[in-house]
Amino acid sequence: MNFPLSRPGARALCAASLISPLAALAGDLSLNVADGPAAEATLYVALYNDAASYADSKAVASQTAPMQGGKARLVFTGLAPGRYALRAFADENGNGKLDTNLMGMPTERYGFSNDAKGNRAAPAFEAAAIIVDADLQTVIHLR
Repeated sequence: MNFPLSRPGARALCAASLISPLAALAGDLSLNVADGPAAEATLYVALYNDAASYADSKAVASQTAPMQGGKARLVFTGLAPGRYALRAFADENGNGKLDTNLMGMPTERYGFSNDAKGNRAAPAFEAAAIIVDADLQTVIHLR
């Protein structure tokens, strides 16, 4: 009996057919941001794919978007399945950075995925982590 996978090249073709659907599993992460300033501002968003890059502020992707009426929307496309965390802030004075007071507390609005909150620091990656395994919509409320 001649089993089809015993033919030359059949195993490679079978393996390729199993791997190629993984590319189709890439998802888009749609982010809506609310509770921003009423005045015009630029939203900065950074995307992290693990705790180490999150702790080191080494984003795998980042985007900016104009905020209008305290809201903004953006999309990270073609993400591989996995866990991600987002950090966002509204640059209200246009200097391109999150301003802080003398105590190091932000003076501009900011937020994290899962609306995670930290205790005098950014929340841990675990608290902010979201699972992207297909297209996903999420919301961050700035504070």
